[in-house]
Amino acid sequence: MTERLAWRNLWRHGRRTWLTVGGMVFCNALLVFMISMQLGSYALMIDGTLSVLTGHLQVQDKRYRDEPRMRYTVADGATLAQQLRDDTGVAAIAARGSAFALASSEDRSFGIQILGVQPAFEPQVSTLPGLVTRGRYLQDNDAAEIVVGSVLARNLKIGIGDEITFLGSGRDDSFAAGVATVVGIVDSGMTELDRSVAEIPLGYFQVIFAMDTDVHAIVVKLDDLAEVAPLKTTIRQRLPQANTTVLDWDQLQPGLRQAIQADMFSAFVMYAVLIVLVAFSVLNTQLMSVLERTREFGVMTALGVRPGQLARLVLLETAIMSLLGLVLGCLLGGLFTAWLGQVGFTLEGMEEAMERYNLEGRIYPQLSLISLLGGPLVVFLGGMLAAVYPALRLHALQPVEAMRAV
Repeated sequence: MTERLAWRNLWRHGRRTWLTVGGMVFCNALLVFMISMQLGSYALMIDGTLSVLTGHLQVQDKRYRDEPRMRYTVADGATLAQQLRDDTGVAAIAARGSAFALASSEDRSFGIQILGVQPAFEPQVSTLPGLVTRGRYLQDNDAAEIVVGSVLARNLKIGIGDEITFLGSGRDDSFAAGVATVVGIVDSGMTELDRSVAEIPLGYFQVIFAMDTDVHAIVVKLDDLAEVAPLKTTIRQRLPQANTTVLDWDQLQPGLRQAIQADMFSAFVMYAVLIVLVAFSVLNTQLMSVLERTREFGVMTALGVRPGQLARLVLLETAIMSLLGLVLGCLLGGLFTAWLGQVGFTLEGMEEAMERYNLEGRIYPQLSLISLLGGPLVVFLGGMLAAVYPALRLHALQPVEAMRAV
């Protein structure tokens, strides 16, 4: 009986009810889309950052992340990388060495980081091989050739076919020296990277820096962030050495997580403002409804209906409106977001800019249970809280005075 009465009361002023419900539907649909888009943009941001060099997972010596020294290595790295490719079924796994050296041309010298990479597998874990604008990428695992950044090439005044001499320290603290021919120049658009990083074949790197068959990291790249945690566990179980560990992207790039958290906080402030506006709309609707029915409530109270029952009636009316807004908002927002999640969308100029870095330029909203229900449930609770004040006013209702109200 109470539910039927609450439903009939709502449609006494159908236009006002629909305006309130419409505001809630719009807010809920907007929240579903915005939260899903936010999660999708984070996935794009994470993949874009990790695709350059870091990868989603890395196998390293336990001491290497905190103290990156030449002697902290993973033994027989190329063989282990191949074993992991076979065991896990993930093709994007590559071994990599890293050293700091003084690179010199005929005219100038600069300190750089030299990466020893597997030419056959590095393009699967890094976008840099796809950003070679002049010349070609590395081909032979043992060749004395090098790929440099465009800024470094300009600073050293070198081009394709020129030679670079580099001097550094080997793993055993020996003197390491080598000469390599420039076969490719990378233009990543990231000045610091193009200035300070160069790549040579892993086999040549191991010879020059006395690495034997060791490497400093085995890099793993995945297509889905959800696969990171289970694959990390799988790889950890297959590591043959006690001194090695598996690090995920969160450990390798802690600043990335902090940037996402800062962006989420600013977004939640905006969402909170939107929810407060909807809550005030509900408050206004229910307060007007209570004031309009003051005389009616006075008569009901005089006939023996308790104020608490009237308050529950008002709260039930609000619950019905909020539930309508939640269901319709989730339905419309979910369908629209699911469609965009399949086809994706891009902002003006974004696709061209991301293509410049050899990255995907479309955003795919990620519809999940959290993005579908998280915002609308908060709107529902906000609407119910907004109805508390009109409901509490009924407890102070005086029957005689209420029946005299116009």
